Amino acid sequence: MSEHPPPGLADERRAALLQAAIGVFARYGYRKASMDEVARAAGLSRQGLYLHFPTKEVLFREVVESLLTRALAAAKAALSDEAQTLEERLVSAFDAMYGQYVESLGATPHLAELFETSARLVGPLIKEQECSFRRAVTDLLARAGLGRLWAGAGLSAHDLAETLEAVAYGLKHRIGSRADYRARIGRAVRLVCGPRSG
Repeated sequence: MSEHPPPGLADERRAALLQAAIGVFARYGYRKASMDEVARAAGLSRQGLYLHFPTKEVLFREVVESLLTRALAAAKAALSDEAQTLEERLVSAFDAMYGQYVESLGATPHLAELFETSARLVGPLIKEQECSFRRAVTDLLARAGLGRLWAGAGLSAHDLAETLEAVAYGLKHRIGSRADYRARIGRAVRLVCGPRSG
């Protein structure tokens, strides 16, 4: 009989470990978080945790990669949801990519350290995910004809996507609630989409 759990169970266990690690890193920051604390939060022995993640750095990388992958998938799904209006799709996509973190960001005093550590350990992946998202937003704006509508102002669909992304990213650090985030990014989206109704 195999000692390894079935793939579905193994994936669930790994996801639970990553979720426990998120809480520990948010509570203690990267430097002060310990594998002991993560193991305790996950209800696992320290040795059991090391079987999944050989170092704290590997664990942190996987936590960030998991968060990025899930956020990008949800954002792209929102952009593809043809049951929604263009504005609704954009708001939902930016909320999935950035807004979902608004309340948790304000809850940790270790935000600067976690961002610095993320940039150091997985900076290229973060940039790659952001570029992929920006391309998807650009494509949607172009298909909606907004590049043509803003051409007279010297703006392309890519320029519009970059501007919305900058606003969305900036709001993430200034807004206290997710509902407020959605309302504020909604205003920016309406400004960009405004010419379509004219």
